Amino acid sequence: MNLYIIAGEKSGDIHGALLLKNLLRLMPGLEVRGLGGGGMHALCPEVEDWADEAAVIGFVEVAKKYGWFRKRFLALLEQIRRDQPDCLVLIDYPGFNLRMAEKVRKYCPHTKIVYFISPQVWAWHRGRIPKMVRTLDLMMCIFPFEAPLFREAGLKSEFVGHPLVDEIAAIRKEGVREPSLVGLFPGSRNREIDRHFPVFAEVVRRLSRTRPDLKFETAASNEALAERMRGMARKAGMSPDIFNITVGRYHELMDRAAVGVVASGTATMEAALHRLPYMLVYKVPLLTYWMARMLIKIRFIGMVNILAEKPVVKELIQFDFTPDKVIEEIERLLVPENRDALLAEMKRASDRLGQGGAAEHAAQAVCRLLSE
Repeated sequence: MNLYIIAGEKSGDIHGALLLKNLLRLMPGLEVRGLGGGGMHALCPEVEDWADEAAVIGFVEVAKKYGWFRKRFLALLEQIRRDQPDCLVLIDYPGFNLRMAEKVRKYCPHTKIVYFISPQVWAWHRGRIPKMVRTLDLMMCIFPFEAPLFREAGLKSEFVGHPLVDEIAAIRKEGVREPSLVGLFPGSRNREIDRHFPVFAEVVRRLSRTRPDLKFETAASNEALAERMRGMARKAGMSPDIFNITVGRYHELMDRAAVGVVASGTATMEAALHRLPYMLVYKVPLLTYWMARMLIKIRFIGMVNILAEKPVVKELIQFDFTPDKVIEEIERLLVPENRDALLAEMKRASDRLGQGGAAEHAAQAVCRLLSE
């Protein structure tokens, strides 16, 4: 069997590596090529690690790298056309992957095309669904409400569960929560750090004066980002003993913190599964914000709120993301009754993600499709 796989971000690489591990177990001798990250490359050396360069978000940011993306797209498409693989597995990353699916369907009519971690067309771009029906053979959904939507449109779909359920269960530690620790999670990209960290620094500066009992900590995904944050903290006049900046320990911090301030993205679901009471924050360039406002058709952007169908987690987006509002919510969540109420609602929402085994379920679904 010859399989291609494409993921464009670190979160997609994590999910892709787990899927590949199960596929390689179920199909010994499987040949795998494509684009992904370090985890997928370690399992299958023919999967190129491009995630750091490819992880670009926002309309403006993507437009700036259009030429680079086009070159990578055409090179990979030519490789797939030449190899005519048995299967193409696409993981999230819809701007790139849905275009690839359309071209592969045209040039490789016998290739089975599978999508794992659906594009969030239920939030925006519902007009993509008919094209997905025409180009995909199977959609593997990680949220329970997605599969019925695609089935109604005529696309074979399965709810396999959310990969994070297994990932967090394997590393989560209980009994280490520190009642005075505030965890700050600004994101894993330079632009996210640049937009979010100044607000975080101001929050720490103010609270360290009014609440000397509190401790503040953040966890960067790598040393370069940590040094970037340290520089911003120094510029804000904060000494290292006020704001602890660590590297690569954000899961541990989610277990230890009493309350979190978490940038929108995968980290918000991780926080829920770590049972960390948190607020969701996010800020993007103004043009990106206004364009998103016109396109997004749902009430919330946080998955806990989407699953619960109500405002469980506070969302502080764009103009609402201010030091005053962050401090107000931190103070609220430090009250035990408020924390307990939020934790109960978060658990009800996250329980809808399934009981684990998503990567194994997804691998089995791919095997069934290829045996038809």
